[in-house]
Amino acid sequence: MERVQVAPSAGLAGLLALLAALSATVGLSAGGWAAGIVCGAALALLLGRALERSGGRRLGPASSVTLVRVTMSCAVAALVADSFTGPTPVAVLVVLSTAALALDGIDGRVARRTGTVSDLGARFDMESDAFLIAVLSVHVAPSVGWWVLAIGGMRYGYVVAGRLLPWLRRPTPPRHWAKVVAAVQGIVLVVAAADVLPGAVAAAALAGALALLTESFGRDVVWQWQHRQDPD
Repeated sequence: MERVQVAPSAGLAGLLALLAALSATVGLSAGGWAAGIVCGAALALLLGRALERSGGRRLGPASSVTLVRVTMSCAVAALVADSFTGPTPVAVLVVLSTAALALDGIDGRVARRTGTVSDLGARFDMESDAFLIAVLSVHVAPSVGWWVLAIGGMRYGYVVAGRLLPWLRRPTPPRHWAKVVAAVQGIVLVVAAADVLPGAVAAAALAGALALLTESFGRDVVWQWQHRQDPD
């Protein structure tokens, strides 16, 4: 497979095209445009800095797939922002979210097949998952309950805690179960966003997803505490 290289700014350009398409088809308010552009600009900035720290300038093939995925997530964020001031094009939101989730199973395979597995790619993949989950949590919370924000906020709370407690920054061993739990969060949130389940069933499914996420993060925290005295 050819190793295509992509600049982070390509994501912002793609997002602007996607926002324009949404505006022309389902409509997008100024608030939606603003949310999408802010997310895209932040993505380009943070990703550019991460590349600079890693000594690179462009993204490899696997991270390029992740960039497409997170660009879709930024468009979802624009639709979610729009939903607070007007009707939501639920079908479009669900299609974009589903496509982003489906691509999550591709970037890792591309990285292994092209021999481009890297710490930056793994971190980019993880943060892309967290961002989409946070955005979907914001969308679902008003109809199900604000406690759903705990699903989207747990990753970011963990990062903030790591700023205060250095031992929480110790890298944990890779766990396939963590990827499974992340996928469950996305799937359950998309189903809840689609509004195809009775409210009580959707709430129960989200509560179960939150329980799995708490267990997964809890396992990492316990491991980090047990190894807090280990040499770096």
